[in-house]
Parts: sequence; structure tokens; C-alpha cells
Amino acid sequence: MRDVPARPVSYWMEFGDGAARPGPPDGLEVDVAVIGAGIAGICTAWELARAGKSVALLEADRIASGVTGNTTAKLSALHGIVYQRLRSTRGAQGAALYARSQQDAIGHVVAVCEELGIDCDLERAPAFTYAETSKEARTVEAEAEAAREAGLPASYVKETGLPFPVAGAVRVEEQAQFHPRKYLYALAADLERRGGQIFEGTRIVGLREGDPCQLTTEDGRTVVARDVVVATHYPVFDRSLLFARLKPHRELVVAGIIPAAQDPLGMYLTPEGTTRSVRTAPYGDGERLLIVTGEKFTPGAGRVGERYERLEKWTTQRFPDVRLTHRWAAQDNEPTDGVPFVGALHPRARHTFVAAGFNSWGMASGVMSGKLLAARITGQKLPWTDLYDPVRLQPLKEAPSLMRFQAAAAGHFVGDRLPFVAGGGPVSAIAPGGGAVVRSGSRQLAVHRDDTGELHALSARCTHLGCIVRFNDGERTWECPCHGSRFGIGGEVLQGPAVRPLEQVHDFEEDGK
Repeated sequence: MRDVPARPVSYWMEFGDGAARPGPPDGLEVDVAVIGAGIAGICTAWELARAGKSVALLEADRIASGVTGNTTAKLSALHGIVYQRLRSTRGAQGAALYARSQQDAIGHVVAVCEELGIDCDLERAPAFTYAETSKEARTVEAEAEAAREAGLPASYVKETGLPFPVAGAVRVEEQAQFHPRKYLYALAADLERRGGQIFEGTRIVGLREGDPCQLTTEDGRTVVARDVVVATHYPVFDRSLLFARLKPHRELVVAGIIPAAQDPLGMYLTPEGTTRSVRTAPYGDGERLLIVTGEKFTPGAGRVGERYERLEKWTTQRFPDVRLTHRWAAQDNEPTDGVPFVGALHPRARHTFVAAGFNSWGMASGVMSGKLLAARITGQKLPWTDLYDPVRLQPLKEAPSLMRFQAAAAGHFVGDRLPFVAGGGPVSAIAPGGGAVVRSGSRQLAVHRDDTGELHALSARCTHLGCIVRFNDGERTWECPCHGSRFGIGGEVLQGPAVRPLEQVHDFEEDGK
């Protein structure tokens, strides 16, 4: 694999952090506990604190890291090709509510920045969904019509600011882009000024529902709250049954510096191929940071290094003057009907709530979720509450996606255990920096060889539901292809829904298979 750009870290993650916040005291009692401090969790906690609730925000790692720290940070109501689908599955009113809720979230960010004086590189810019082929241009033109009918300021154009021709594009005015961590760090600081409490390094592994509810941390401490919000990207508690209605996917990102004169002046996305998303961000005098996203794939699909190469090649061909500086990867979950799940955790839930399924549009949807959940918990109802309700299961409309999602998961869950499918190669074939699932007797092991040649062996069974993990050679992680859990080479949980690490194996010998 050819070397990929330097600094394998998200550009956004170079801002912030500082001293870590400690975990909660045992027996802490609050009005609301929010699990997960990404954009949805921080926004929810802040809205509730502003409404006068006592809030505990509980994060397994550091705030605004994880998925939120690895986003492309577009605040847009134009979500690829979504309004045609919404019009057919949720009707014209549903499509209009979706557009209205996303536009409201963008306006809310602008208003909060003004209210709190937040400097987060916020810029207003048009958003585009474009096509390079005439066949796809017809779909894009239909999307422009559907978006207009839904109430967006949308038009169909054939000229854009991209340095290459397009066959057609939807253009939506007055969308936005920002630095997500600068925004969320400011919200977190204001949350604490309002009496909210933030705890980092606090993984929640247990939830007992009731009035009040009780949470249990990894080290056995408890937090008591009347209401609980699960904002962990993929719900860590499967009682919601959303694991059957969400399909994880990853996308790669490369970023680099271009002259400001070459800024395409907008946020661009094409659904063609493995997708390409283009935007820029402020960087320095006479320069902009170009951010290109694409190569969508299922966690565990492999050959990630090759995917990075393809994305880098596309970027340098289209923007020859770019000086690549960063690379990272994003992950999100596709819901069965294209609409996020924001509301009650399950049909009988009275004090537990969830936000999930943002399908690569988590910035505006995360802000929207914060407003919606805070309204529900404080006894209010927004116009689009029912649209996002997780209890909305529509068998006929969701069935095709539901069957497709579960067929893939079932294929891995059953097929990967067959002796002729996974773990057939010798350990000696694993090169330094590489990894593979191998068999050792009746066990399937996830084995990584580090750069010094030392082997690190783990159980290959994901601790969520037992699917067999795969090695990601571009990020040196283990990934579950069923529900997207990710683990470090030492077995530590990097991303849920798993909450327990992969089991370390110490009795493994290299001459095994």
C-alpha cells in the first residue's frame, strides 16, 4: 500500500481537549442523565440545562470526539437524494416536516453562536447534490423538484464552483458549515456554567428503567436519574430493537490546503459510485482547507488502505494544487426508512429516550435531536416529533431495507463461523502492521502483528452479539461487520454498540493456524 497523507487524525481533533474530567461520584442523582457526549448528547444536555433541569452528561472517552470529532461538519438540509424517497414513504407533509426540522436546526446553530458569542468558523454557503452523468442528472433534477416542494430554497443548475463539469445539480441556498468541536466546547462550557455536570472516561454498561432510572458504569458506580437519553450514535442498549433497523457504514476523509482562489464556494455531494463529498474550511491567509469524503463501505469490508489511495487520487486529480495534510474516517448508521430515530427508547418507555440513525447528516440532525428530546422531557411537542419517533415501525415501507440489513448481518453471524470461511490462513502470512482472523483449534482469533513483529491475539467474537470481527488495515482496528462496533489492537472498545473489550488471548502460539 502506498503511503497515505500525513497526520492520520481528524483536523477537528487538533482543537480542544485539555485536562480530562473525572467520572461521577457513586450514587449521583440528577433530573436527566445523557449517555454520549457527541453533538446529539451535548446539544440535548445543554438544552435541558437551559430549561432548568439538573443534568449529568456521561462520556466513555472525551467529549466531542468519536463520530462527532471525525465528521465533515456540514450543516445542511439537503441530504443527497432524500426528498423523493420521503415524499413516497412519508408523504408530502412528512417531507416538508423533515426539511423544516433540518432548516430549524441550522438556524438554531446560528442563533446560539450569536447568543453565546461562539467563534466556530461558522459560514453560510449553498449546498449541492450533483451528478456527472446524464443518467444520474435526471434523478438530481427530480430531487430539486422534491426539495422545492418540501419547502427548501432549491433550484436545478448545471453550473457550479467545482473545477470540473457536472451534468446537473440541486442547489439549496443559505446552508452552513462550521468547526464542530469549537461549537460544542463552547456549549459544554455554558452547560457547566448553568450547573450541568460532565463526566469523561465513564462507560455506561447497565440501564435499569423505572421512576427513577439507574445507570451502572463499567467500574460499578451508579447514577440515578428520572430520565435517561441514550445518544451513543449506535444505541448501546438493544432493548430498543433498533439494531435490526440500522446499517452501519464508514466513509474515508482526506484533507489538504488549497489556495483560497480555488475554493469551490459551496458544499458538494454526489451519490454516484462510492460517493464524493467536497467542502472547504478557513485555514490561513490566502488558503482554505479542502475536505473530501468518500469510499463508503461496511465496517470490516477490508482493503481500507486501497480505498484511501483511490480517494487521494481522485482528490489530487480534481484539485491538482492541493497539499494533503490529514486523513481520517467517519462512521454512521443508515435507518431503514431514511429518517433518524429520535424519541422513546422502545414502545413501553416512559423515561428513556434515544437519538440514532443520522445517516451521515449528524450535524443538523444532532442539533435537531437536542431540541426535540429536551422538548419531550420538559412536556412539550415539536411539530416534527412524530416524524422521528422510533416507535413508528412501518412494516411495508421498511421491509425491503429491514430484510437487506438483516440478511447481511445474518450472513456474517452464521457464515463467518463455518470452518472453510474465516480463519483459513497461517499466522506467518500476517505482515508487520497487518492483521487477520485465524483459527486456533476451535477458536477464531483476531491476530495483529505490530511493526516490531510482535503478535497480539484477541478473541474474534464481537462482545455485542458475537459476530466475527475483521481487520481494518487503514486504521489498524478490528471492526464488526454486523453492527459496526470497533476495537483497538489491544481489544479496547473504540465505538459501540459493544461496551466490553475483546477478550485477550495469552496462550496463542505463532505456529498455530
